[in-house]
Order: sequence, then structure tokens, then C-alpha cells
Amino acid sequence: MYDNNDLRDVKQLGMFASIASLSYIFWIVGGMELIERVAYYGVKASAGLYTQAPVSEGGLGITLTQYGIIGSIWAITQTFVPVFSGGTADRMGYKETIALSTVIKILGYLAMAMFPTFWGFLVGAVLLATGTGIFKPGIQGTLVMGTKRENSSMAWALFYQIVNIGGFLGPLVAVYMRQMSWDYVFYACAAIISLNFLLLLMYKEPGKEERLARQAKVKSGEIQQEALWKDAWQELKKPLVVNYMLVFAAFWFLFFSLFDVLPIHISEWVDTSIIVSDLFGEGGTDNSFAIFFLGMNEEGTRIMPEGMLNLNAGMIMIFCFLVGAMAAKVRVTTAMLAGCILSVLAIAMVGAFNTAWLVFIAIATFSLGEMMISPKKNEFMGNIAPEGKKAMYLGFVMLPQGIGWGLEGYFGPKLYEWYASKEVFSREFLVEQGMTANDVAAIPHGEAFSRAVEFSGQSADSLTQYFYQLHNVGMAWYIISAIGMISAVGIYIYGKWLLRLKEQNAI
Repeated sequence: MYDNNDLRDVKQLGMFASIASLSYIFWIVGGMELIERVAYYGVKASAGLYTQAPVSEGGLGITLTQYGIIGSIWAITQTFVPVFSGGTADRMGYKETIALSTVIKILGYLAMAMFPTFWGFLVGAVLLATGTGIFKPGIQGTLVMGTKRENSSMAWALFYQIVNIGGFLGPLVAVYMRQMSWDYVFYACAAIISLNFLLLLMYKEPGKEERLARQAKVKSGEIQQEALWKDAWQELKKPLVVNYMLVFAAFWFLFFSLFDVLPIHISEWVDTSIIVSDLFGEGGTDNSFAIFFLGMNEEGTRIMPEGMLNLNAGMIMIFCFLVGAMAAKVRVTTAMLAGCILSVLAIAMVGAFNTAWLVFIAIATFSLGEMMISPKKNEFMGNIAPEGKKAMYLGFVMLPQGIGWGLEGYFGPKLYEWYASKEVFSREFLVEQGMTANDVAAIPHGEAFSRAVEFSGQSADSLTQYFYQLHNVGMAWYIISAIGMISAVGIYIYGKWLLRLKEQNAI
């Protein structure tokens, strides 16, 4: 485990030496995280598409505002639960909390499959969020306890890479399943997460003897232990932690917009058949391997939104340990600042262009930025955490995520609805073309654009281009990138403050 609980620089082992030094428990928790991510991203990557799909096509057929309510509650639950479940994992045991979280997550997936309504999906999302919030601190606490400062940078980068193997496969499973039936997505994810019970049989908690010895001392009165919420509150009030929360909240607003809103944007505004034509020719491809791993439709003529977004997980899956090796050579806050700036530029590109290849480049740029910032946030918190509170501090990592994602969960879809929703534009267009407001209101959600195509006599592509030229679709993304830039400035100031504290030997 880490020998220091501060920010003093420790010389990292080389890339191959770091990988060779990782214990078996690292690979066990990596496997559990991979399985959990396959299931989680199978749902998360397609949630916006599912909620916006009309009921006639097996979707929920709800508005973006309703989707935003679900997204916000999902975000707040998933990110605030670890603040206290992290401390629970430190006291109760990592294995026990991982097992509990898996049961809760299975119930969440089953609720989504069996109750295809707004309330059914909301309950499923809350269960899934709660299970994920309990799952994370146990897994990440195990990783902290099972690694050393000398290999921590590579360990976190490699772990993040393993996570994104799951993040890459999950959306592909969803693309395949949802073309048969939407509920198949949720049943498949419930079955996949169940595999973690097999890995739990091989799991052995690192530091368990120390935890039990501490509990014995607490029970005998030798050590005084505060109530968990008081203990967490005392740690949260520390300036290092408070300032961290403030600095990173805006970044997470930007980050989650990629997953919550971009799939809808791609499905409505980006013609991905251009990429398929450039790669395989005008008729597309019937190669089943390419169709599955590129996330294409069954006909092999276009890339589905989840497939485009999957470039993010694919790049991280392949390159994260290399970026981690390079990032290990600079200060943690420097790497996080560079990652934030790249992510801001990428989101601005999404707003500026709707050409498929340029959106592809934007996602690739965002992915590089993510590789520089996301693994580092865990490494940073793990390093400053006191002994016996590793999982608690890794739960704190979720607080700025909770603030940023909680706000984005509601306002991200809302911004899109204001500036970029093809559904809204279609209803306005139909009224302008002479259809009565009552007739327009009677159109089921998700079907307004197809009605506009029929009413106007134009092709779907030409009407899409007309709407795109008529409206400032990119404004939603410019606003989101501006919010992310606030975080970049904050990270710069935070890094300078930390450097000053180190020079004063205050940390």
C-alpha cells in the first residue's frame, strides 16, 4: 500500500517494471471493474436514445426535460452515495460492499427492463446509481491498498485502461441488443454484472487484518471512532479537499455532456454513412466483425451514435497506459490542466461542425484529454488520503462529479432542447407550415421529424440540413465548453496554490 499520505513526489518505476510489480489483487479488481463497466455503459451510452425513441419503436417516448430529471437524479445519487459508502467500505469490508452493490445493480437493470415507463426507468436508474456508488469505493480502495507509490501512476492509468475495455464493449452490446428489442439491453446487462460473483470467490481483501485489528481496538475503547458522517465531514472541511471540489465541478459538467447529450446530437445532426462509405465503399459492408466492433447498423451502412462515441473508450483502452507513462513525468495538476483544455476544445469542435469526420476528431481529442485527467484524479486523492480512509477519500472524488454531473444531468439536455432539438424544430416548422397547434401537440414524442418530412415533401437529409442552417445548433456546445474553461482556470490556480504549500512544507 502507499507509504505516504501526502503530495511529495515519489520516483515512479518504469512502465514495464510498474506493470510487473502489480499484485494479483489488482487484476482481480480490474476484472470486476471491466465486467461492471460492460453492463453499466451498455445502458448509459444508449439511455438518451432509449428515452427519446418513440413508444411505437419500443422506446420511452419522453421529453428531453423528463430525461433531464432522470439524468440529474441518477447523477446526484451515484456521486453522493460514495461520499458515505466509501467510509462504510473502510469499516465494513471491501468484499462485502462489492457483493451488496452487485445485487442492487442487478435489481436496477431488471426494473428498467420490466417497467418501461418514466417512473420505472427512474427507479431503475436510482437503483443502478446506488449500486454503482457503493461499488466504486470498494474497488478503488482495494487498488490503493494493493499498490505502492512507486507504481501508483501506472497502476491508475492501467486500471483506467481496463475500465475502458468494458466501456468499449458495453455500447457494442447495446447496439446489437437494441436492434432486436430495447428490453434485451437491460436483461443482458443484468446477466453480465452477475459474473462478478465468480470473481468475488477469488477476491482477498488487502489490509483486512489491519482493519479487523482496528475494529477490535474501537470495540475495546482503545481507539475512539467518530460516527461515520462526522468523520467524513471533518475530512471534507480540509482546504485541500474543499478547493478540489470547487475546481473540478465545472469540468464534470462538460465531461458528462459527451455521454448524456452527444449520442442524441449525432443521431439527429451527423451523417455517419460518410465514414462508412470512405472506409468500405458506397454500399457499406456486410462484414459482421466490422459491423459489431464499429457499432454499425445491421445493414452495415452507417455507424450508430454509440459506435461513434465508442471511439472514446476504444482510444483509452489502447493508449491509456502510454499516456499514463508520459503523464507520470509531470506534476499531477499539470497533467489534469492539459487534459481539461483538450476536452474544452473538443466540445467546442462538436458545436462548430456536424461533419462526421470532424466529430470523430473531436471525440478523439476529448479522449486524449480524458486520459490525462481522469486517472490522475484518483491517484491524487489516494495520495493525500490518511491511513484507514483511502476508500473514503476516493468517495470524495465523486463529490465534484456529483455537483457537475447533477447540474449537467438536467441542464445538458435542457440546453440541447433550447438550441439543438430536431424534435422541437420539427414541431415549430409544422405550425409555421399551417398545421394546427393541437394537431402538432397530438403527435407522439419522437415522431415529429418524420411527420415534418411527410408534410413538407422534402427528404429527411435536406430537411435536416435546412434546420441546421436555420438554427444555431452549436450554441449549446459553446456554452458547455465555456463552463469547462472555468474549470481549466481553476485547476491552474489550484496547482499554483499546491506548489506554494509544498514550498512552505505545509503539505
